[in-house]
Amino acid sequence: MERKAFKDRIIYQIYPLSFCDSNNDGYGDLKGIISKLDYLKNLGIGIIWLSPIYKSPLKDNGYDISDYYDINPLLGTMSDFDELLKEAEKRDIKIVMDLVINHTSDQHYWFQEALKDKNSKYRNYYYFKEGKGKKPPNNWNAAFSGSCWEKVPNEENMYYLHLFTKEQPDLNYHNEEVINEVKNILKFYLDKGVYGFRCDVINEIYKTSLDDGKFRFFSRGKEHYENQDGCFEVLTRLRKEALDHYDTFLVGETSSIVPDMGQKFIDTRALDTFFEFDHAFCASNKFIPIFKKKFKPKYLIKPIFKWQNAVSWIGAYLENHDQLRSVSRFGDEGKYYKESAKALGLFLLSLKGTIFIYQGEELGMLNYKDLTFEESDDCMAKSVVNTATHILPITKKFAFKLVNETVNRDHARAPMQWDDSINGGFNNGAKTWLKVNSDYKNINAKEELNDPDSTFNFYKKAIAFRNNNDCFKDGEFIPLKSNSNIAKFIRKTAEESYLCVINLSKKEIKDKDIDENKQIVLSTHKKHQKNILKPYEGLIYKL
Repeated sequence: MERKAFKDRIIYQIYPLSFCDSNNDGYGDLKGIISKLDYLKNLGIGIIWLSPIYKSPLKDNGYDISDYYDINPLLGTMSDFDELLKEAEKRDIKIVMDLVINHTSDQHYWFQEALKDKNSKYRNYYYFKEGKGKKPPNNWNAAFSGSCWEKVPNEENMYYLHLFTKEQPDLNYHNEEVINEVKNILKFYLDKGVYGFRCDVINEIYKTSLDDGKFRFFSRGKEHYENQDGCFEVLTRLRKEALDHYDTFLVGETSSIVPDMGQKFIDTRALDTFFEFDHAFCASNKFIPIFKKKFKPKYLIKPIFKWQNAVSWIGAYLENHDQLRSVSRFGDEGKYYKESAKALGLFLLSLKGTIFIYQGEELGMLNYKDLTFEESDDCMAKSVVNTATHILPITKKFAFKLVNETVNRDHARAPMQWDDSINGGFNNGAKTWLKVNSDYKNINAKEELNDPDSTFNFYKKAIAFRNNNDCFKDGEFIPLKSNSNIAKFIRKTAEESYLCVINLSKKEIKDKDIDENKQIVLSTHKKHQKNILKPYEGLIYKL
């Protein structure tokens, strides 16, 4: 059997609105992505994952789709997408699209028809239900706060379900026609040459019942829609009836996942792999995520180590479009900025599984320092701020400060920093849809490409090492006991093995395995001191 590409290649996530603006209208676009394919090839990328590019009113930045068969005009045309596929193929780069099928936009034709005519077949594409007296049909709450039920205009006591914003009504997978619609969408893009799909909130698509949920502050009702048997049935059907006719790949965003359930997604072939989120929120308060706790490296190391061997194949990442920048969260923005960016990159690129890099991560891009509530675009951040000020005796300014330090998605969505010209080279000076991070003069691709010691060139070297090393693609992951600030593990096959030792702290730490006389194959530092691991120093030894 031919080896699957997703097991050998590094995947690079692009947030199209923020990657490169080719026509100077303030929004990134498909032609902008095409113009940067050589940059990605140079980095060593083999697969690109595009966040949604479909037609959308952008109430949730493209995760509210109004037409699956058309491209958002801000991003370009279907011809532009065809050109992107063609140009990527020339460079042996595959394209993965974002598949958002838990919900559509409320502007989608299906939902508009469902609103117009209660007898329309499209009414059963969604969840419409009468309220209980003056209350919604059940007590579930939406991911971005508030009830997940919205009243239907001009219909007494009728509601529709939305697990996210009210502009994102949930699809009904009890309806065979919905499943057929999704199969057609898959085939349309696979026939174009798309390699696969990243499946948005995929373990929530099937609602077993609409009964009240157990009391909890967040995700109330999730026992009725997370990881349900029906979800596996739908996904395995899509696999057999559509995906198996192509060389393709599915990775799922799976909230509240546990190892047994994650492995079930793989064993049933519902997904090829998935993202866990234990490490993503390791520096947040478990019960109230907008309150952060002081980060310690062990908070990151422990969950990542757990998942490395908990399932047969994991989607490994440190950043994505929904989370803060990894150096700002897990590294050091000050004295050891460059060292910490490299150490985190070495840690990520040494892990087992499919590696995902988010745009700008290879440059060490950071969170905003000066974003205000008025400048923020993230609908979730704004919703949480408004809810927090109603529940807690705090001002909007203070609530935004809390949200901005923990869950504001704007940090990752800031325009890509290509050079030190106006707007960081994202465009030619037009007002950008989201402000450019003010640090672009110091952190940008042009400068880093020309600096042999840059974060970019370290990522390039580490990616090349991994791309040419079967041990890091397929080898065992053997965790080793060490100082709690150190990620220490062995990657091993029958033919060879490597010791990885990475200090993820500002402290100098004694470690008996640090020896400049051993065969070092990859390192964040040029000089080493016997038995001493410098702050954010990381090394890989061949054993």
